[in-house]
Amino acid sequence: MAFVFPPMETPSIPVAGSDDRFPVRRIFCVGRNYAAHAREMGKDPDREPPFFFTKPADAVAGDGEIIAYPPLTEDLHYEAELVVAIGTGGRDIPEAEALSHVWGYAVGNDLTRRDLQAVAKDMGRPWDWAKGFDRSAVIGAVHPVAGVGHLSEGAIRLAVNGTLRQDGNLNELIWSIPEVISILSGSVALAPGDLIMTGTPAGVGALVPGDLCEVTIEGLGTLTTTIGPRL
Repeated sequence: MAFVFPPMETPSIPVAGSDDRFPVRRIFCVGRNYAAHAREMGKDPDREPPFFFTKPADAVAGDGEIIAYPPLTEDLHYEAELVVAIGTGGRDIPEAEALSHVWGYAVGNDLTRRDLQAVAKDMGRPWDWAKGFDRSAVIGAVHPVAGVGHLSEGAIRLAVNGTLRQDGNLNELIWSIPEVISILSGSVALAPGDLIMTGTPAGVGALVPGDLCEVTIEGLGTLTTTIGPRL
């Protein structure tokens, strides 16, 4: 058997303090997982069951990259997020065992075409075009659990051109990391290489060409992105 054309290279993110790389299989994202952000988006932050959307693995962009302002939008938004990297797969994972499936953590920025998302919401359509476009999953180096432990609290902040725009704490998650892993694994079988973007604090807003966007999570460092000219 031969492939009719060469298969794509496996998307990956660097491993902090190593030359190794973490292969990316799928990217799951939790919607509205901070109460203040749910309110700013006009939603009730009560603990209704969490919902998920996805980004393609090859939407990954790395630290320090210049990312072109994407097409079809006039309202590109940043969203600072903690990213969970799964190292051990499983289905129906008990909450009490969920953290044993985590390989590490990274800083992320869930870029969003907010105007397209608003149209999708109004029309009851999927969010794919708003969330899953090229270079929309900006993710820094993954830090192994052996080095940073498990993160349940700590500052998560985002600045644009040096001005603080988001300022939250990981302990403000509506659904904790063990809960998210357990609930998600009840729907799909998680596998090594899966990433989970866990939601963003309040303060989301627009980016324009030339902006320097910096996401910092306590214990994980800073993820930097420059927005380039429009495609």
